[in-house]
Amino acid sequence: MFARVVATEFLKLRRARVTWFSLAALSLGPLAIALFMWIVREPGRAGKLGLLGAKANLSGLTATWPSYFSMLALVVGMGGMLLLAFVVAYVFGREYVDGTAKNLLALPVGRHWFVLAKLVVAAAWWLVLVAAVTAETFALGLALTLPGFSAGVAARGVRNTLLVAAVAYLLVPVVAWITTLGRGYLPPLGFALAMLVLGDVVGKTGWAPWFPWSIVPLFIGSVGHPATTVAPGSVVVVALTFLAGIAATIAHLRSADNAQ
Repeated sequence: MFARVVATEFLKLRRARVTWFSLAALSLGPLAIALFMWIVREPGRAGKLGLLGAKANLSGLTATWPSYFSMLALVVGMGGMLLLAFVVAYVFGREYVDGTAKNLLALPVGRHWFVLAKLVVAAAWWLVLVAAVTAETFALGLALTLPGFSAGVAARGVRNTLLVAAVAYLLVPVVAWITTLGRGYLPPLGFALAMLVLGDVVGKTGWAPWFPWSIVPLFIGSVGHPATTVAPGSVVVVALTFLAGIAATIAHLRSADNAQ
């Protein structure tokens, strides 16, 4: 039964243009990073083009592969938390917007299967996006002939990118719950924006390792010095947030009644 529900959810995305829009949105990240790398390396030429190369140099950015991968983790981590909220809001919220929630809730299928299947679809969607932008990053970096490349640097860069992508994904069941409560797209997107801001604020305090939406900013260094690993306590917090989000979404749908 679960396999059939998953297959059905994937079929719903077969002709959905939103998948391509999400890919285009995230693909802008590596392009922007490559532009910054070029500005730092060619400040004179960038200045003549009005790209403010002098200010780019003052930011402390260096045109090297380690710096390039650090910025990729920033894009996937921070941008990913917002983009994933959009993905999950679409996967769960389209049932209410399209008026199909009443059909879903009336089917003789355990409602928990729909929750798990939609999360699997969101995970696959996110994995494809991350893989695509990682490949794009390598292609652009090689085209720029950035210095400092090695197998070790590439492995660490990919590892950090996948790590922040995984942490960002583990927060989305809460967004799914907000989507089912709000029965649409706007509540989860508003929640995601609020958590992004709050995570940045809390990230500047000593509570950052214990607040789920501050863990990605803390790891990538957007609220301080980058961490080398995710603290064990933070792993527990993220795991509990993931499980609590799934449980809350399933509990809500089990007792939900749609009168569309």
